[in-house]
Amino acid sequence: MSEGKVPDTWWVTAMATIEPTTRREIVLPAPPYTVDDLLKFPNDGNRYELFNGSLLVSPAPTKLHQLALYQVQRILDVAAPPELLLLSNVNLRVSAEDQYIPDFVVATEESLYTDKLVFSPEELLLAVEVVSPSTKMRDKSLKAAAYAEAGIPVYWRIELDEGPTLYVYELNGDSYNPPTAYKAGQIANLTTPFAVSFDPGDLERSRR
Repeated sequence: MSEGKVPDTWWVTAMATIEPTTRREIVLPAPPYTVDDLLKFPNDGNRYELFNGSLLVSPAPTKLHQLALYQVQRILDVAAPPELLLLSNVNLRVSAEDQYIPDFVVATEESLYTDKLVFSPEELLLAVEVVSPSTKMRDKSLKAAAYAEAGIPVYWRIELDEGPTLYVYELNGDSYNPPTAYKAGQIANLTTPFAVSFDPGDLERSRR
């Protein structure tokens, strides 16, 4: 099976990774869930997303995950045109039963003045996911297929346990082309959504 393709039956509620919590319990309605249900969930340190009405839950990010996100923002902030927004952990509403939280996005300036809670796919120029053990298959298959179907022009998947390695997906019609991989020590010279060059190995290095 090629990257970016995911069978309709793969992802169900049971695939969620739920970390133990001492915070108050959540009383959930019966699935399938809607985005309106999701927006009522408490801020308990977990990440709640929806795929076709099924709940996907991820634990809070690790230290290296957070460092990689910081470095992505720092690198892109230097190169980005001033009219673009660089944001982390935003709500991306695709349909009434599909909502994702990309680790990082590049969005249009106009999107700041539309819905106060969620972004729509046409407002995003780039979505970035830093892969954690609990989200590896989700980010590689589900997210790649979902972001392509939503029409997001570029998707970056960052695999920390591979050096790290940056996988760049670019939209071609209603699916992404096979990703181009850039390994640590190799300069990624990218042109979309704007020109930027960096070594993926820098994503795991502290600020100097």
